[in-house]
Amino acid sequence: MAKTPTPAELLPGLSYKPPEKGWMDVKPDFRPGTYCNPAAPKWMEWINYPYPAARSVETDEWALPQNWKEIVLEGMEDRLKRFRSLKVFFDICVRCGACADKCHFFLGTGDPKNMPVLRAELLRSVYRRYFKTIGRALGEIAGARDLTEDVIKEWFFYLYQCTICRRCSLFCPYGIDMAEMTLLGRELLASVGLNIDWAMASVAQCYDKGSHIGAPPQAFKDMVDFLAEENERITGINTVPSINRKGAEVLFVMPSGDYFADPGTFTMMGYLLLFEHIGLDYTLSTYAAEGGNFGWFISHEMGKRLNAKIYAEAKRLGVKWILGGECGHMWRVCNQYMSTWWGPVDFLEKPVSPITGTKFENAEVHKMVHISEFTADLIHNNKLNLDPQRNAHVKLTFHDSCNTARGMGILEEPRYIINNVLPEGNFVEMPPNTIREKAFCCGSSSGINANENMELRMQGGFPRANAVRFVHEKYGVNHLGCICALDRATLPTLLQYWVPEVEITGISELVGNALIFPDELERTTDLRDRDLVGFGEAEEAGEEEE
Repeated sequence: MAKTPTPAELLPGLSYKPPEKGWMDVKPDFRPGTYCNPAAPKWMEWINYPYPAARSVETDEWALPQNWKEIVLEGMEDRLKRFRSLKVFFDICVRCGACADKCHFFLGTGDPKNMPVLRAELLRSVYRRYFKTIGRALGEIAGARDLTEDVIKEWFFYLYQCTICRRCSLFCPYGIDMAEMTLLGRELLASVGLNIDWAMASVAQCYDKGSHIGAPPQAFKDMVDFLAEENERITGINTVPSINRKGAEVLFVMPSGDYFADPGTFTMMGYLLLFEHIGLDYTLSTYAAEGGNFGWFISHEMGKRLNAKIYAEAKRLGVKWILGGECGHMWRVCNQYMSTWWGPVDFLEKPVSPITGTKFENAEVHKMVHISEFTADLIHNNKLNLDPQRNAHVKLTFHDSCNTARGMGILEEPRYIINNVLPEGNFVEMPPNTIREKAFCCGSSSGINANENMELRMQGGFPRANAVRFVHEKYGVNHLGCICALDRATLPTLLQYWVPEVEITGISELVGNALIFPDELERTTDLRDRDLVGFGEAEEAGEEEE
C-alpha cells in the first residue's frame, strides 16, 4: 500500500496551473494512493454481475470483454432513452465554469478533470462522437472523440473521484446534475466488468447477508444487545430493544455503521435511550438491518435490489410506518428513489408521531421519517427531559451531510436538536459558504472510503477539514457533529490527518447524553465513558475534605 504523504508534503504540491496539453491528450496517472482497486471476481460472482475477472489498473490489460465497445455504446443509447435528463444535461451545458471551483476534488487535487464541467465532458465527448451529427462529422473540432480503452480507463479513474455530493449542481445556472451523469457512467463501467472493490464487497455482503459489513442476523442481535448493556452500565436504564416483533407501530431502520463501529455505536446507544425515554412501540429487523445502500453507488438496478428489504420487512412485520436513523445515502435513496421504484406503499400509513400526534406530511408518499425530524418534533412539543450541561465538554460544529442537506433539505432539524442538547454558546457554525446547501463533502463517500486511495481521500476532504480547522483554532471547537453513518466512518480519518484535536459525533449520541430518566444512575460520564463537566465534582471535593 502506498505511503500517504503528510499534510506538510501534500499541500506544497497543490497547483491549479492548467496543463500544457489539451485535456484529450492528458492521460490519467494511476499513481498508488490516488485510485481504488478494481473489484475482486468473487464479489461480482456473488451478485451475478457481468465479466468478473482479476484486474490490475496499473497494467495495460484490463480484461475487458471482446465486444466491450458495443456494450458501452448500446448501454449509453439505452440510458439516453430511459433517462431524458441525461440527454438534457449533455446538450445544455455551455461550459461557463460556474462549477469549476466548487468541487472538493478539484480544490484538493488541482486536476482540471476534476472540474465537474470537464468530468462531464469525459462522457459528453463520446456522446457527441456517436450520437450527434456534428460530432460524427467534425470529430475533435466539435469536442467529440472515439471510445477507446484509454477513454474507459479515464472514466474509471475520474468517475470514482466524484462523491455524488451535488455541490456543483447547486451553483450550476442550468441545474445540471453531475451526480446523475456520474452514476450512469459508473453503470456503463459496471456493464463491462469495471467496479471498485470496496463498494462491490460491501454490496455483495449486503445482498448475501443483509448488511455491508457481512454481519449475519445473529451478529446484529448480539451487537445491539451489547450496546443496550452498555447503556444500562452507564445510565442504569434498560434499553433492550424489540427485534423481529410483529405488530409494532414503527419499524426502525439504521445503517450498519451505527451498530458495528465507533463512533457510530454511540449514536446507536442514543437511539435506544431515546426510544426507551418516550416509550416508543418500535421493532428492529435482523433482515432489514442495513438502511445504507452502497448498491446505489454502482447502479440504479443494484440500489433497488438492496433497498427492497426495507418495505418487505415493514410489510412482513405489519408496522404502520418506518423511522430511519442517521445515514446519508440511505436517505437519499429513500427520499428520491423509493417511490419511483415501488409505487404507492398502500400497506403503510402516513406517519403520525404516537407521542406528539404530529403528522409528517413530507413522508406521506414513502412513509419514512428521519430520526432528526422525529426528535426535533419531540423537543418542540416538550416531550424530552434534557440536561444540556451533560454535553458541556462538547464544543460542536455541524457538518451538513450532502445527501440529507442538498438531497433532502434537512437543515434546521439537526441544528434545533443541537441547540437544545448543548449548553448555550457550545455550538459554532463553520463559514457560511461551507455549510447548509453549500456544505463541502467529507471527500470519501459513494463507495470510495477505501484504504488504498488514502492520498486522494485526504485531498478531496481538505476543503471540509479546512473549515473545521478554522472554527477549531478560532473558537476551540473539539467535536464535529453529523447525521450520516458514512461521515462517521470517513471523517475521523480525515480529521485525524488534518485536525487531530477534533472528534466526530452523531447528533443522537448527544441526545442520549442529555436525556434524564427518573430512575437513572447518578451520571458522571457520557456514553463514551468520558467525564462530564461539573458532575461528581462536589462529592469528590467533600471526600477530600474529610
